[in-house]
Amino acid sequence: MTETEHTYTINRAETSVVWFDLDDTLIDFKTNSRRALSRLYNTGELCRLFGSAEEWIDAYEHYNHLLWSRYSAAEIDQATLRMDRFRLPLAGAGADDNCAREMSARFDSIYLDYLACEKEMVPGALRLLNEVRNAGFTTGILSNGFSDVQHRKINNTGIAHLINIIVLSDDIGVNKPDVRLFHHAMELSGVSEPKRHLMIGDNPDTDIAGAAAAGWKTLLLSRDGARACNGHTPAVSSLDMISVGVLPVQG
Repeated sequence: MTETEHTYTINRAETSVVWFDLDDTLIDFKTNSRRALSRLYNTGELCRLFGSAEEWIDAYEHYNHLLWSRYSAAEIDQATLRMDRFRLPLAGAGADDNCAREMSARFDSIYLDYLACEKEMVPGALRLLNEVRNAGFTTGILSNGFSDVQHRKINNTGIAHLINIIVLSDDIGVNKPDVRLFHHAMELSGVSEPKRHLMIGDNPDTDIAGAAAAGWKTLLLSRDGARACNGHTPAVSSLDMISVGVLPVQG
């Protein structure tokens, strides 16, 4: 059995609040984003610059990944991220700078509208959310995503009623892994003991590192098995490998 094939039980005796990252932990962001980008390829007539939708998506994802890493590290602001993740692949495909900037400004809102309408969930997410809530845990979302879009995704996927607290970096002004975001989340929950909080996320550099620095328990979702966690963080390759423990009935 490999490291990511272990199972994990959320224990009521040790945990009060279960926090989830949103994108690629509960909502299948990669699938939903590619569907939105494919629609944008057609409606934006990007066949003039790219040979196929796949070529366009690959170029966008390359720059988007690099820019999100810089945004999470507070090296660039949100406006730069939202402009350059379209501008750079468009310019790389031959669009002049003015045209690339105009297209980027227009594509940003269209893409986010398309993205918010997609509803694909990570396998096991709905089952786990229901079990965690039914077992009496407080549930929370802790995300670096844009506030308006994240709320729309939460509502459109039908999970809003399963979430007690939503904490978005966009609303606070700091991104994961900044511990201030996790401290703010603890204050909102009313549970001051860090070890009573569990963070489940797919990104070891933001979800896991930030939660660990705040003193929380952490669980890495490594669906592709490619990301090694540190020696203190258990990992699972599927949400279906997470079970929910119940407190024994007092007699």
